[in-house]
Amino acid sequence: MTKREAEKKIVQLREEIRKHDYKYYVLAKPAISDRQYDALYDQLGKLEAQFPDLVTPDSPTQRVGGEPLPGFKQVTHAVAMLSIDNTYNETELREFDERVRKGLKNDAYQYVIDPKIDGVAVSLRYEAGQLMLAATRGDGASGDDITQNARTIRAIPLSLQAGKSRVPAVLEVRGEVFWPIKAFSAYNREREVRGEPVFANPRNATAGTLKQLDSRMVAERRLAFVAHGFGQVEPTAFDTQYEMFQQIKQWGIPISPYMKRVSTIDEAIKEIHKWDVRREGLDYATDGLVIKVDSLDQRGVLGVTSRSPRWCIAFKYAAERARTKLLSVRFQVGKLGTITPVANLDPVQLAGTTVKSASLHNFDQVERLGVRVGDFVYVEKAGEIIPQVVDVDRQARGKDTKAIRPPGRCPECGSETVRDEGGVFLRCVNPSCPAQIKERLRYFCARDQMDIEGVGIALVEQLVDTGLVCEFADLYKLEDRRDELIDLERMGAKSADNLLSNIERSKSHPLARLLAALNMPHIGVNTAAILADEYGSMDALVEAGVEELQEIEGIGPELAESIYSFLHSRQGQITIESLRKVGVNMTQPRKRARVGGQPLAGKSIVVTGALEHYSRKAIEDLIKELGGKAAGSVSKKTDFVVAGSDAGSKLDKARSLGVEVIDENEFRKRAGIK
Repeated sequence: MTKREAEKKIVQLREEIRKHDYKYYVLAKPAISDRQYDALYDQLGKLEAQFPDLVTPDSPTQRVGGEPLPGFKQVTHAVAMLSIDNTYNETELREFDERVRKGLKNDAYQYVIDPKIDGVAVSLRYEAGQLMLAATRGDGASGDDITQNARTIRAIPLSLQAGKSRVPAVLEVRGEVFWPIKAFSAYNREREVRGEPVFANPRNATAGTLKQLDSRMVAERRLAFVAHGFGQVEPTAFDTQYEMFQQIKQWGIPISPYMKRVSTIDEAIKEIHKWDVRREGLDYATDGLVIKVDSLDQRGVLGVTSRSPRWCIAFKYAAERARTKLLSVRFQVGKLGTITPVANLDPVQLAGTTVKSASLHNFDQVERLGVRVGDFVYVEKAGEIIPQVVDVDRQARGKDTKAIRPPGRCPECGSETVRDEGGVFLRCVNPSCPAQIKERLRYFCARDQMDIEGVGIALVEQLVDTGLVCEFADLYKLEDRRDELIDLERMGAKSADNLLSNIERSKSHPLARLLAALNMPHIGVNTAAILADEYGSMDALVEAGVEELQEIEGIGPELAESIYSFLHSRQGQITIESLRKVGVNMTQPRKRARVGGQPLAGKSIVVTGALEHYSRKAIEDLIKELGGKAAGSVSKKTDFVVAGSDAGSKLDKARSLGVEVIDENEFRKRAGIK
């Protein structure tokens, strides 16, 4: 290759890598696999090594890729957060070990190895044992201040436990925020029954969650954190990472229970082979193991490049994927009208299961992949859970393939389809669409909603197809159509009577269940319970304005707007009134009064800052127990603010509005606590 040809290729590779950096780090929507990205990066690195005078300061090889996410204050890392070189084979792993041996002039050394969690890298800074800053990696030199979001993640301690060992004046811990697979799957199921698009995989969903400006939305998603590295530590008295992390664990910061120290690269390779199978049983996605020189002094001797440490490498397993033919595409209609393209596949074995269909997510993804019916495609299990089409074998494309086009009409009812604002999701605009009705009805009757036993998929299909049920209230009129109900397939008199009894029983369920069942966008079981406890009746809830709803702990602007819009929409009002007419309960039992009275009854109270005797949850639970309302934001309706140390903007707002501010001792007096 001539120099001119190399220059042209280098420019092309840099532009392509920057494009994928933007999609991965900024949009959190990667378009290629890690292995494909690494191949591009390696190709660029080799060309620049061959023609060093073509290297420029803005080349991706001269920095850690990715711009800080927009919307947050940007902060500078005290110690740069470098990325880690990757390898996919044992030969390169042994070459790394040889470089370490030569760099240390044959001195003895050990490695510490750890599973590589597929999450989002963050840095936590503790000063005098208190969490002061949490930041994303960003471009390695600076990232986004996500402290408020990090504080909602329970795995991240707000203060360190000193114990027998003194906490350093400054401790920066680096690690991964991730979404445990069980919690991720449960949240996806909730989204599915609400008719919302499911998240593709835990990693992307975690990145998107940490970009939320409303920290309460982060809290409800139950993210986790595991430490795997460190930045600035002053003073430090540790000789090895292994020793340091045993102490970090004692201070209350989660570390991997699988961290292990080995003496040779052969031992490390044995662990790699073990983990290729063992990783399938973890509650998080992991695509490899990280291998680091254990001695901190020896790390200093080996040093770093502009992009990555010389004392560390990641061995990555190739994602398990299968090649099969895409036979057809069906369009699923959710209960909110979302139309999702699903690939019907020639059955293929993948990760221990037979896969017959895979998600195409949305029509933007179809366009990005360039996939067509009749193509041979590659399928992976995103986060080892959801099969998805990730690539196309274009070399095998035949002449008879067909384009996948978004339907202009709903495949179920023939109504017009429209794109959401932003253009990602396609929806059927007909609320009477049979597919939507069936999905909404299944959700309404589910265990966590109205809990009507006996209403399964097959029965829902028959109830809607025969016209017996067109809206929720029709369920409660089936008693008058008992004979028609008995005539349904696999029903009979006894089954019909049991079903009618279950339906009648559901009328008396508390308001919380009804609110959860109504299919309000973004409103799940937990939010429904909060609303029911707060207002006590449907009428009181309907009277609440958006600003008032936002004052409730756990209800952010998006949820408040969603609740208000539904309750004041024509369809929402018709649904509520029709259920009221058939006798469905619209009230929530009040919690039993606390012995000794409720000294805070009717008071709206905001807590801000760190308290001596209570955690945030403990004092808010106490306020509710004593009859008060633990509000999340300060307004003119706030009765008083309880301010602890390091109180922030809520205290400033209280003062500006003239709201009374008291300390923890005064609160205890008013609460009747000695």
